Amino acid sequence: MKANKTSKWLWLLFPAFVACERTITEKNLQYESLNPTSTDANAGDWKPVILNVANEFPLAAPTATNVAVYNRELTEIKGFQATLTAEQRASIQYWSAGGVLRWNEIMRELVAKRNLPPAASADGTYPTPSAANPFGYPQFPFSNPPYAARAYAYVSVAQYDGLVAAYYYKRLYNRPAPHTVDANIKPLVPATNLPSYPSEDAVVAAVSVEMLKLLFPADIAYIQQKADEHMLARIMAGMNTRSDIEAGVQLARQVAAKVIARAAGDNMSRAVGTPAQWADLETQTAATGEMPWISKEFPKRPPMLPFFGRVKPFLFDSLTTIAIRPAAPPSTKSDKFRTELEEVNFYSKNATREQIRIVHFWGDGIATYTPPGHWNEIACDDFVKQKFSEVRWARNLALLNMAEMDAAITCWDAKFAYFNPRPSQVDPSIKTHTGLPNFPSYISGHSTFSAAAATILGHIVPARASAYNAMALEASLSRLYGAIHYRSDCEVGQAQGVKVGNYAIARAQTDGAN
Repeated sequence: MKANKTSKWLWLLFPAFVACERTITEKNLQYESLNPTSTDANAGDWKPVILNVANEFPLAAPTATNVAVYNRELTEIKGFQATLTAEQRASIQYWSAGGVLRWNEIMRELVAKRNLPPAASADGTYPTPSAANPFGYPQFPFSNPPYAARAYAYVSVAQYDGLVAAYYYKRLYNRPAPHTVDANIKPLVPATNLPSYPSEDAVVAAVSVEMLKLLFPADIAYIQQKADEHMLARIMAGMNTRSDIEAGVQLARQVAAKVIARAAGDNMSRAVGTPAQWADLETQTAATGEMPWISKEFPKRPPMLPFFGRVKPFLFDSLTTIAIRPAAPPSTKSDKFRTELEEVNFYSKNATREQIRIVHFWGDGIATYTPPGHWNEIACDDFVKQKFSEVRWARNLALLNMAEMDAAITCWDAKFAYFNPRPSQVDPSIKTHTGLPNFPSYISGHSTFSAAAATILGHIVPARASAYNAMALEASLSRLYGAIHYRSDCEVGQAQGVKVGNYAIARAQTDGAN
């Protein structure tokens, strides 16, 4: 696993990282060129997520390969191949690993860059990042775990739907790749028998640009630069002509517009809430006789996206979010609660070196990919070994990230329905081994994210199912070892994640890709 292990210690450096600007660190990990076992040429028949049908948006037929305008496009490719620089060859090799993989890496780094909570103002309040003024302080977004989960989901879904549409038109028009038309053009990456129009790489790049401009607007210049590199690499490699690329961009923008319209109406704009609503959460919990959660930061920070539980899920409807809400946690006045509190106190004072290692490995706090991003990294490292096609990569990451977003929704629904205090709030003698998240305790987000991910990944790669489940359990226990969650938070969070993961499996079994 190529996890960003050093950054997982950053929770310990919380004050130093709040509100500071972080640059993007490109790892440029070396992966073999994408050379799928199957091209999944029938993917145009697969079930999209947001599109109604694969050919919902029209795409004009390409020009023939025996006309002058097409020959000029071939000449452009030959011109590049005759004068390739070392930098251009490196770009071709980098992008040959697969556009879906590389854009997932790029997005994880964007999440890490923007995963920085704002610092308090002089008056003790905290400013809220604004999409309307992304370059103002604090820059938009604060890509905390719920925000990141939603972002990963929307980008992955748009890539998948875009590729389903692209594969439909590939089969319809059946335009051969340029290196098969002109023997003087050499395929510089592994070639398949897929038609080249529209370019699947252009679809992935262009749809990613449109989605990421929405989600990370302060990074538009960087995002567009990467897209331009991606599409040019495919031309230089002899895999696509300029018109293949342009058709992919045209199709992608139409798909992205529909996905963005869905995002605009999913209730995310209401997830932050208002000071009056935050106060009501505390008052309502106290009225039940239970101890309400309070922020332990100074000055007190508003809760993190307390109404994210009302965001529209992908795998089920919002009524189902409420229907599958877990039962209440042990009462803060009960013997069971006291027993669990004592267990947390024990780990606070007696955690082993191995348990501390586990705490930090799964920390995924400030300036990291977040827990959903960690599972994306795990998935990508494993998917490389499976030799999936580009469209199957997109489908599998869409399943994973829909599960992660919906896990976040159901987790946050439970957190703010019960508003349960953290262990160190109840017993100030408890010292945590990792950063204390600024939201209620029950249920554990790490446990919910991890179990949802392990469940759907185990379906996608059955041979790894037991390993995924073991990782999910370790991630869950890391929060108990870190003294920030009770055992019931972790166990119920795991059960909740499995529920959500099973919804993803149900979709996978009916999307036509099996």
